[in-house]
Amino acid sequence: MLFNSMVFIAGFLPVVLLGFILLAGSGRQRYAAVWLTLASLVFYGWWNPAYVPLLVGSMVFNYLLGGLLMRRPSRAVLVLGVAANVALLGYYKYTGFLFGTLDDAFGLGWSVGDIILPLAISFFTFQQIAYLVDAHDGEVSEHDFVNYCLFISFFPQLIAGPITHHGEMLKQFKDESTFRPRLDNLSLGLTVFLLGLFKKVIIADPLGANASPIFAVAADGTVPALYDAWFGALSYTLQIYFDFSGYSDMAIGLGLMFGLRLPVNFNSPFKAHNVIDYWSRWHMTLTRFLTAYLYNPIVMRITRSRMAAGKPLPRRGKMSLGTFVVLVAYPTVLTMFVSGVWHGAGWQFVAFGLLHGFYLVVAHGFRAFKARQGLPLDSDKPLHHGGAVLLTFLSVVVAMVFFRADNVGAALAMLSGMVGLSELTTRFDKSDYLTLAILLAFVWLMPNVQQWMARVRTALDAPPREHWLLRWFPVAVWSPSPVIGLAIGVMGFFALAVAFSVAPTEFLYFQF
Repeated sequence: MLFNSMVFIAGFLPVVLLGFILLAGSGRQRYAAVWLTLASLVFYGWWNPAYVPLLVGSMVFNYLLGGLLMRRPSRAVLVLGVAANVALLGYYKYTGFLFGTLDDAFGLGWSVGDIILPLAISFFTFQQIAYLVDAHDGEVSEHDFVNYCLFISFFPQLIAGPITHHGEMLKQFKDESTFRPRLDNLSLGLTVFLLGLFKKVIIADPLGANASPIFAVAADGTVPALYDAWFGALSYTLQIYFDFSGYSDMAIGLGLMFGLRLPVNFNSPFKAHNVIDYWSRWHMTLTRFLTAYLYNPIVMRITRSRMAAGKPLPRRGKMSLGTFVVLVAYPTVLTMFVSGVWHGAGWQFVAFGLLHGFYLVVAHGFRAFKARQGLPLDSDKPLHHGGAVLLTFLSVVVAMVFFRADNVGAALAMLSGMVGLSELTTRFDKSDYLTLAILLAFVWLMPNVQQWMARVRTALDAPPREHWLLRWFPVAVWSPSPVIGLAIGVMGFFALAVAFSVAPTEFLYFQF
């Protein structure tokens, strides 16, 4: 079931919301939690009922294991639990890729039948791994089966994130002041949901229609023409930007309708002035998970090993090349390799992860060099800042080619076209770039939803970064006024009309 489908907007959501209002509004929060959990299982089963037992079994297994780790922490039990989750994910997501790779390399004749990837398995697997690790470390304070199942299966975030943390969700389920229907939350939630729907159906989907034919040419081994290649790469980069941003807004808006604050997962990443900043803004909850449960443990283990060996620890501005490689470059590349593999089973995703790992190492190395020279880490000069933002954006576009391409060969064909190595002539008029230029200007110059709703940032659960437009024109900040209501109403009506008139398209992150 898709957020942008008629069956969801006109059928599923009103029924679930009405049941929640009746139960939570009468003080029966426990029954409301059960209602939302059952509704979430129906939402998940709408795609394929056969996989509901997989989700339920995973939740029961990890709930029981988490309880065991809370009562009697055991490193061996934790490792087995994490391994079981990773093995389940690996079977469904990587078995076909692994056997295909071995067969291509050695001609073994190995093959497996079609293994359908269950929706959301990458997301709920990471959430449950975090729960097990924190249960082992004594950081889980609540262990209630209904609340745990709702934490994992809550339908607004189940399919494509954000990757929620038990610490931020379970306490909300217990708090009667938040987990109940409120008119202001319904209003805010509907506003954010409609903004996300507008981004998806009005902006992202048409961009995808522009990008797909060009990537299809590259998939056939043909190098697209220069302007075509750039048009396709930029169209897809903006498509996934508005598609993922739209989904994130819709998820947060749906959560608010039920009085729950989901973490912000998207914060104007194309305004980033380096790739470090980019990953603090793009898929923020994935970055949070990888940092907390992979990158930091690796760095801590290496640091302790160096201390035990009597090796000096790095100091600000005084880090040798060898120390940088061991403590920064290696953990960064490994973490981004895992990020790439998490996104999909294919060498193009490995290349995507390693490329971003390289970007991050260069960015960290440049910062270390400036610290060693006593230079400011970030320039406040507009020209320097603008150049850094543009360079970061172009780097992201190159990586997005691998992210979108069917395989590495198709990605290289696209990149070859982007550097002018094609013998074809362009099939697009250069005026087609006007739409892309307008969208980029919007992305770079306008405030995002969190900034626009700065007055209600507690409801969005994220402090907004100040924006120049809102500083100069404070009346532009969201407020429950007739003008704002009319504007959102017109945008929402337009988005709903388009959504109901065409077959709904999946969000891009559904495939992960």
